Amino acid sequence: MAQFLSGRVALVTGASSGIGWELGRQLALDGCKVGLVARREAPLHELAARIVAAGGTAVPVVADVGAREQVGAAFAAVRDRLGPVDLVVANAGVGRPTLRDPVNMGDVEDTFRINLMGVVYTLSAALPEMLARKSGHLVAVSSLAGYRGLPAESAYCASKAAVNVYMDGLRIHLRGTGVRATTICPGFVTTPMTASNKFHMPQLMTAEYAARKMIRAIKAGKKVYNFPWRLHLMVKLSRWLPDGVINWVMGDYESEAKEAVAGRQKQEPPVP
Repeated sequence: MAQFLSGRVALVTGASSGIGWELGRQLALDGCKVGLVARREAPLHELAARIVAAGGTAVPVVADVGAREQVGAAFAAVRDRLGPVDLVVANAGVGRPTLRDPVNMGDVEDTFRINLMGVVYTLSAALPEMLARKSGHLVAVSSLAGYRGLPAESAYCASKAAVNVYMDGLRIHLRGTGVRATTICPGFVTTPMTASNKFHMPQLMTAEYAARKMIRAIKAGKKVYNFPWRLHLMVKLSRWLPDGVINWVMGDYESEAKEAVAGRQKQEPPVP
């Protein structure tokens, strides 16, 4: 059954850029009052200002989804200003390569803290009130990468696989409660996170297009939405390929991964 979003309160994490920015913008265009959550304050306020200028309602809240107390405070701030939260989209995530020798353990830990625990913290903050009202929709933005481990992307793929399995269990656990759960697994999307990728990204989508497809899936109440379908099929088939073929397809990605990690550590200041 289609879900009408107009007048609903939606909270979107990772809203300062990429998919999250577009999800916040397009949900506002659909009539949602949106809570925008991310670590970077300036882009959040810019998006909120654009939404308000277009006649919508938006509340920006700065928080790190990998910090449980900050997520709880952000949820409370959105609820107090906009009302009960009907839709939560746990979208925030990072994409950092996993080096071979030595393993960049800090990046691995951050990947799981943000990509997995960030989802758990975000959805768990909203769940008690939704259960009490017997209504609500919890959405996690995962990735097609969660269906196949890739060299030099072990942590990222594993974090998304964990999200997929967590959401499977949560969705079943919520049966009969009135609260729905949806897992969305996109392929490659043009965002700051993919900007440094030097390898070929098949069926690369714009963030605007990807967000539009995601919102359609949310409205339709999909349990799991994998897209684009051709890439999803390729990923499923790749599980049957020999490891050597996958390694050949990825090329010398270890060297590219080292360059990416070194470049980020040198150029990017810590995010407040």
